[in-house]
Amino acid sequence: MENEEKIKGKFESYVIVHNIAKRHNVGTLARSATAFGVSELILVGRRDFNSFGSHGSTSHLSFRHFHSLSLARAFLKERDCDICGVEITDNAMPVNEHPFRKSTAFLLGNEGSGLSAKECEICDFFVYIPQYGGGTASLNVTVAASIVLHQFGVWAGFSERSREGNKFLVTEKPANQMRRKYCTETAESIAEERKERKESAANGFFFENGVEEAPSNLLDSLFDS
Repeated sequence: MENEEKIKGKFESYVIVHNIAKRHNVGTLARSATAFGVSELILVGRRDFNSFGSHGSTSHLSFRHFHSLSLARAFLKERDCDICGVEITDNAMPVNEHPFRKSTAFLLGNEGSGLSAKECEICDFFVYIPQYGGGTASLNVTVAASIVLHQFGVWAGFSERSREGNKFLVTEKPANQMRRKYCTETAESIAEERKERKESAANGFFFENGVEEAPSNLLDSLFDS
């Protein structure tokens, strides 16, 4: 049954972006997500980030936004997705052993502190990346994401992209790209966001005074309407 699903291409991968301290890492993460066949990059909390490092790959990637981890989890469970935390825990399994069962969303920890207790709560299982040298305690979050996403693609049987010369072929950008600073919001979601701002600083995604950050380099036209 599992082999049949791989042949039919039924397995999908997602990346959950939450509590990443260095916002430019998200642009580089988007580039890796595109390269390794990620279906959607899910932002939790803030809707904007620095696109530095994406090299235009964000035009080829679907983005989705949720105000909380619980909402993101509910969305993924509706799609019969496992949520995998990338963290060295007592019960974490080596990613090269491919402990996957179905479509999987990967949640990576903060660059300094790793996954929080709240983030660990929504994970179904954990993987870690074996290291063989003694010079560093951990990997950059975007490097770790690239390794994990590649391993999942190998397990899922994703088709390798065609090459031309010494590069992989890049598809044309979608014709319906429209520039906007944030994803389209409903009245209900705006009300929910305002409520969350008043209750807390939303794990650092918003300033405590309720004013959103307005970086000069925002990712535009990324989210589903």
